[in-house]
This record gives sequence, C-alpha cells and structure tokens, in this order.
Amino acid sequence: MHLLRRRDLCSREIELANPQTTSDAFHDALAWPFFEERHRELGARIDAWASEHLGDTHAGHTNVDAICRRLVRELGAAGWLRYGIGGTAYGGHGDTIDTRAVCLLRETLARHSGLADFALAMQGLGSGAISLGGNEAQKQRYLPRVASGEAIAAFALTEPDAGSDVAALALSAREDGDSYVLNGEKTWISNGGIADFYVVFARTGEAAGARGISAFIVDADTPGLRIAERLDVIAPHPLARLSFENARVPRTALLGNPGEGFKLAMRTLDIFRTSVAAASLGFARRAMSEGIERAASRKMFGQTLGDFQLTQAKLAQMALTIDSSALLVYRAAWLRDQGKSVTREAALAKWHASEGAQQVIDAAVQLWGGSGVQSGAAVEQLYREIRALRIYEGATEVQQLIVGRDLLKAHAARNA
Repeated sequence: MHLLRRRDLCSREIELANPQTTSDAFHDALAWPFFEERHRELGARIDAWASEHLGDTHAGHTNVDAICRRLVRELGAAGWLRYGIGGTAYGGHGDTIDTRAVCLLRETLARHSGLADFALAMQGLGSGAISLGGNEAQKQRYLPRVASGEAIAAFALTEPDAGSDVAALALSAREDGDSYVLNGEKTWISNGGIADFYVVFARTGEAAGARGISAFIVDADTPGLRIAERLDVIAPHPLARLSFENARVPRTALLGNPGEGFKLAMRTLDIFRTSVAAASLGFARRAMSEGIERAASRKMFGQTLGDFQLTQAKLAQMALTIDSSALLVYRAAWLRDQGKSVTREAALAKWHASEGAQQVIDAAVQLWGGSGVQSGAAVEQLYREIRALRIYEGATEVQQLIVGRDLLKAHAARNA
C-alpha cells in the first residue's frame, strides 16, 4: 500500500495519510455480490471526484455554515445529491432511492471529508419524507431544488424532551381554518440556521402517542419560526434549536395523511439509518489508513512501530472490525433495495459500524501517540467526528432494543 512522505514534525505540521490509501479495500468490497455493475461504476466515480475536489477537509473550520452551503452546491452540481431523491421526474437518479448508492456515497465522502458527508446526508434526510410521502405539488416544488443543491433541507424531529422516545414529542399543530398553527420547540436540528425548509413533525392529536403525529413542510421564512439558539458540538456542524410561536402554515404544507407522521419518520430513518453506518465505515477506513501509515513509518527502538507484534495485532483487530461492519452495512442496504423490511438489519449495521468505528479511530489515535491528539491531526478530527454517530438517528442503546424486540417478536410469530 502506497504511503505518503512524512512532513517534518518540527514545522508543527502533522502528516495526513492520503484517503486514497484505503481505496484498494473499498474497491475490493465493490466486487461483493451485494453490488451491481452500476454500483461499482458509481464507487469508482465518487472516489475519483472526492480525491480531486475535496482534498483533506476533515480539519477544523471557522465558518461551517459557508462551507456547508458551498459543499451542497458542489455536490448538487456534480449530480451526487440526486441519489438521495426518489423519482426521476423530481431530479432523482432513479424512481426510488437506491440505498446501496447512498451508502457508497456516504462511505466515500466520510473517508475524505466529514462535512461533505454531512452535507449530502442532510439533503437526503431532510427531503426523504417528501420523496416517500409527498404529493405531486410538494415533490415538484421542493425535490428538484434539493437535488440541484439550490435549496438546503432539514429534518426536524427531536425535541428537548423527545429524543430516543420520538412518540413523546410535544410540538403542537392546531387546525385553524385552512391552516395549521405550530407551537413548541425542536432541537439538535442538523442544518438548523442554514436550511431553506424543514420537514417538521408535530402532534395533531388524532390519537395518543405515535398515532397522533403529523408531518409538515415549513419554509424557513415562515413567520413565527425562529432560530432560538445555534448549538456548538465537538465536530463543527450547523445545528440549532428551533422555536415555533404561532407559526402558521397552509393546509397544503401537511405531508401525507394526518396522524401518519410517525410512520413516515420511521420509513425515512429506515433508509438513512443504514447510511449512518456507511459513514461510520468511511471514518473507520480513513483511521485504518492513518494507523498503517504511522505503524510503517514511525521509528522506535531500532525498528518501526509496525514491527512490534502488539501493533500488528491492533491493526488486525481494526481490519476485522471494518470488514464485519462493511458486511452488515451492505447486507442491510441490499435487502432494502430488494423491498425487504430492514428494521433489524439496519439497527445491527448502525450499532456495530458506529461503535466499531469509535474503537478503530481510538486505536489509530493510540498509534499516533501524542501527535494523535494534537489539534488538526487527521485522527484527532476523526475522533471528534465519530462520536455523534453513536447517538443520532437512534442511539446505540435504542438499536439494541430494536434488535432484541424484533427477535422476540419473530419468536412469538413462529410459535403462535
């Protein structure tokens, strides 16, 4: 495997292994039977595009809003955002969302740039419910602009007291003539503050719990909607807390049927939860590349760090974690593309890939030693990038509950 020349550490620069050094493993995986020829061609194209256009952008940024806006435009112009849109009539790459394609894009972008992965993922997540449940007018109005990068989308589900327990959300949508009036808050909303519209889930009260939730498309300039707070996190991304104070939207903003918003949210997450696992895989592959570079080049005690058996064992464990994650990710993606329910498989993939990536990245930091925790080092940036993936779109503990409950449900069905 090709290794880059190391820079002089005395200049206070840290040598970053080229993300391309993991391309061999990535392209080897494309030969697996989960993929069709179109996926192999897509994998090669996105890898080449990312290498040319992204360089290394894992490093910290001072203006993430501007960078995310630029990345959305560039991803749209290159055609990559089309893969997160369902329907060629609305700018999508196909009639349905190709889960394997979305996962390949996210894995590759995450390997090159955490913010580029974020930009692509949030476009798909923010518009996914419109692809799945929107009417013709809604799809025509919003989806082509999302696909081209002209409009930035956001998915507004989480609330201060409704995170993992989505059915507990309290933001209300009250009917008033030909409108709905929204009151309440959303928080930890990705693209909050830069989005042009939000898909908002609110309680309309048709029934208790999850059956009384509906979805709405709310334009960012709607009177009564304001950015209450911008949220800073360890890996800089645009996030915000939203406040709705008598925010009035027309009845035409209702997305799908009243009371079916929870189902729509879960269908959307079923697509993009697997892609979170793919992004975790991309981060892990980059960390593996960094770890190998360090092991092969670091001199100590008359040999290289890689000559020690402890180092070789660590690298082997990293490889095992990455390969098992990849198999789980693309099994789930393949099954969904076959029209199968993937609730259990997507949960397993996200659980294993995000937790495994944390372990792989931590091991890479350990291999880099003191240089690995220096601000701006690739492994230091990866360490901060991966942490949120173990929480958002269903924390690891939630994935464990999903798997356990699904196993018991299947057992009960077999014995009924």
